[in-house]
Amino acid sequence: MAIVSVPVEKSYRLLNIGATTLVSAKAEDIENVMSVAWSCALDYGPLSKVTTVLDKQAFTRGLVEKSGLFAIQIPVANQAELVIKLGTTSRHNNPHKIDDVEIFYPDGFDVPLVKGCAGWIICQLIRDENNQQNHDLFIGKVLAAYADDRVFKDAHWIFEQAPNELRTLHYVAGGQFYLIGESLEVK
Repeated sequence: MAIVSVPVEKSYRLLNIGATTLVSAKAEDIENVMSVAWSCALDYGPLSKVTTVLDKQAFTRGLVEKSGLFAIQIPVANQAELVIKLGTTSRHNNPHKIDDVEIFYPDGFDVPLVKGCAGWIICQLIRDENNQQNHDLFIGKVLAAYADDRVFKDAHWIFEQAPNELRTLHYVAGGQFYLIGESLEVK
């Protein structure tokens, strides 16, 4: 397995599959990661943008607002229990929430990334008080993107070649996920 760089103008392809995501941030040496169901691509090209919804109660939201940086990650099936834990535990109540989460830092960015994901998108917050306060909607300019080469190659997902544990998670409700399915190509 290798983590490969994804061209920023192709980073939208990491999110277009509608997977459950993790959002991480760091401010004043405090890190956090949370599960997020609503993250998506907003724009593509050299000025690629993404959106994510972060509730006012979320600890991670404060870190994003302070630092102006965040990362969206695409977890895989073997991380399903971690996704539930990170989505049901708040750092407000549990300061040790991510003590057992394997984190790494990409060169040149002070934002934590969760090991083992299928993809990672590093973003600079585009501040918009109206969207953030009235809709909990955060917009990010994509600074860099990366993917696991076992499931993403030449800017395309290749899940048909991957075992189930490397397929992305799609949350329904009540602890139930679906895994991304088979490829269907229409010409």
